[in-house]
Amino acid sequence: MGEHVYLESDGKLLLVHNDGTGPAIPQMGRVEYDPNSDLIRLPTATELEGFRIPWEKIRTNKFRLAQEEHVVIHGRPIIDWPGEWAWKDSVISDNAVDPVVRESVYRTIHRVVSKVLIMNSKGEVLMAKVSRGFFTGCWTLPGGFVDYGEHPREAAVREAKEELGIDIVIDDPKGETGSSFGNDDGAFIREEIFTEDGINWISFTYRCHSDISLDEITPKDDEIEDAMWFNVSEALDNAVSIFDIEALSRVG
Repeated sequence: MGEHVYLESDGKLLLVHNDGTGPAIPQMGRVEYDPNSDLIRLPTATELEGFRIPWEKIRTNKFRLAQEEHVVIHGRPIIDWPGEWAWKDSVISDNAVDPVVRESVYRTIHRVVSKVLIMNSKGEVLMAKVSRGFFTGCWTLPGGFVDYGEHPREAAVREAKEELGIDIVIDDPKGETGSSFGNDDGAFIREEIFTEDGINWISFTYRCHSDISLDEITPKDDEIEDAMWFNVSEALDNAVSIFDIEALSRVG
């Protein structure tokens, strides 16, 4: 099992050469390299002592690459901006960068999901029973992954249309996606890492109003099994996603 230390500050990452010296700087687009001398990697805790950098531990991630288990200790360096360190974005296209570095950077990137809490005039919440993915067979608020270049509010509107065949309007009091309108989008944002492998999630949940009837809803065949209106207490009892539970708790 390999153990590594991941120190990042303002987009800069401490990397070392194969012999433990550094800082090492990736070369974008490098294809050919000598694996015995040019490998760029994360330092070990012992190697890090030689840099005399004060730091504090944030969390520990554990994951497998090929047949090897790796432990990556993420830390926050207590220093000024380390201009001589590597930009974390530059590790992607350099073949001389250890795959553990690339995987560790990949896991720091937020997976962004957007959801919508739709309420009717009775104070009920619309939920969907999903037929695939993380919450198969469970009730959730409509939503899904945010596409590249898409605002989370737009993603929530799109997901409601794709999953349930309904058109919703979410207030945009700040005009984030165009002209401002409405007073309250109920925006609730939460970040979470659920498992020890360290995949990072951030969820945007918006609130809107609709009195659409169940017979006007057309669940997506390969994704949504059913849709139902629940009072807030029932919705909380059925919810399994921590993102949904916290959003519902704000209106309960």
